[in-house]
Amino acid sequence: MASVKLVNVNKVYEGGVHAVHDFSIDIKDGEFIVFVGPSGCGKSTTLRMVAGLEEISYGELYIDDKLVNSTAPKDRDIAMVFQSYALYPQMTVYDNMAYALKLRKVPKDEIDRRVQEAAKILRLTPYLDRKPRNLSGGQRQRVALGRSIVRRPKVFLMDEPLSNLDAKLRVAMRSEIVRIHEEVGATTIYVTHDQIEAMTMASRIVVMKDGFIQQIGTPNEIYQHPANLFVAGFIGTPAMNFLYGTLGEDGKFVIRGCDQTIELRPDERQLLKNYVGHGFVYGVRPENLIFEGDERFEQFADASFTIEVGIVELLGDILNVHGKVGDIDVVVKVPNKYTIREHDVIRLAVETGYTRFFNETTTKAITEDYCNYEEVKVTKSLDEDNVTIIEQKPKGMLGRLFASKQRKGDKTADASAAQGDKQDKQ
Repeated sequence: MASVKLVNVNKVYEGGVHAVHDFSIDIKDGEFIVFVGPSGCGKSTTLRMVAGLEEISYGELYIDDKLVNSTAPKDRDIAMVFQSYALYPQMTVYDNMAYALKLRKVPKDEIDRRVQEAAKILRLTPYLDRKPRNLSGGQRQRVALGRSIVRRPKVFLMDEPLSNLDAKLRVAMRSEIVRIHEEVGATTIYVTHDQIEAMTMASRIVVMKDGFIQQIGTPNEIYQHPANLFVAGFIGTPAMNFLYGTLGEDGKFVIRGCDQTIELRPDERQLLKNYVGHGFVYGVRPENLIFEGDERFEQFADASFTIEVGIVELLGDILNVHGKVGDIDVVVKVPNKYTIREHDVIRLAVETGYTRFFNETTTKAITEDYCNYEEVKVTKSLDEDNVTIIEQKPKGMLGRLFASKQRKGDKTADASAAQGDKQDKQ
């Protein structure tokens, strides 16, 4: 297997669309890395650059410490599993899995050994003589995986391979892919927009948005210590609650739009000492809010507030209770043994120790290393996630050269447009 290293990799399309910005990561041999983010965030583009299907605008890509920017895809020793199974319908399962080896003129007995070995790992041995039309969706996806496994590549690349499957089959195939990875031990880069897939499968997760890496970490690090508001809101179902407000002189958090306050612990007040009189975001996950009927409520009663209940969703043993405090939406997970109805006013306590705080304008998490108050002037409207992304300057000689050419191209385009407008007026 192999290590993979991306150093300040960028993708800029004709017309100046900057799809991926300074993407850097060092993937160790045998890791299962998941790129996750909303549609259009650049995750599939990055995967295609690793595969060689997209040209890298600038930056460096190494596989096993060998620079492969200009290496043809067939010479990178990688295997890619796509969203569509892309099986040959006229061939049996055996022939589909063996086809790439036959093209490489691998000896017949070696082909048989590899196919039988992969079929055993994938639990496809009883189906080797069947055609794809006689297989279920999950079995077809396993055949597509098998076709990659028999090649024994250095790196596996998977681009949303489960998105065509129904919900039940997706759960089963998640477990299958993790099991296969553990047995084969291959370095794997997996792309998905489904944060549940990312949390359950990854060694490490790369969260992306608008072409920028937002955070890299283990599933637990990403969930417990999100780097910014976007990561906190994207990872977790339901999403983290964001209470906007200010820190009062008395050390209490004052919720914006109402007169309710939340008591802060001494260590929290110390962390937020530079935010007295300033706004910030108080983050708490739905499972860390305690309903007033719970026996643990009194333990955290000082850090409590009330909400007016809106929608109540029954999810088997859990109720997702949606409500509002002032104009701020709040969701809390409550055991369904409690009876809660729309328009009820209920009190919730914050399970302190699980709260996270964020700078309101930079959207960064407030930590011991980033605790000074900072305010960024936003010159353009924020997106639906209320996230400001601070662009970095291009790194390296190639990056600066490319950026310089792009700026010159923009000026030329502006001049041409201005000349066109002038001629139109004449």
